[in-house]
Amino acid sequence: MYTIGQVSEMFHLPISTLRYYDKEGLFPYLERTSGIRRFSQREIDALHLIECLKRAGVELKDIKQFMEWCAEGPATYQKRKSFFEQQKASAEKEIEKMERVLDMLRFKCWYYDQAIADGNEDRIHAMMPDKLPDEIQKIYDHAHEDAE
Repeated sequence: MYTIGQVSEMFHLPISTLRYYDKEGLFPYLERTSGIRRFSQREIDALHLIECLKRAGVELKDIKQFMEWCAEGPATYQKRKSFFEQQKASAEKEIEKMERVLDMLRFKCWYYDQAIADGNEDRIHAMMPDKLPDEIQKIYDHAHEDAE
């Protein structure tokens, strides 16, 4: 069992945030001893999931809905699975977007390496948009793909 202070340090979260999560019902099995919250491994695991979902951009109301489904038991397995499939698809889309961003940054680093070496951008401009070295062409093309 952990105190709220220990959990706050573990997750680098303010105590007020943990209290808010508790008030919102995200820890339905949280034990209290003389009014003091005692976090078990169940709450620690829930917090890992909550923080992961928050990083994925999931709103707290949707996390709360998921936690409610968990409390309802096996009848909600399909809802929970669908929830995670939706979050996975969203994360994959965001990763693809960030891969295009990374390729644009890679291209620009190459671009300015060449411009610095040449003292100008003339040779690079003559190669653009479709006469770049093969590896650079791939990242240039990927960086310039339209998002679906």
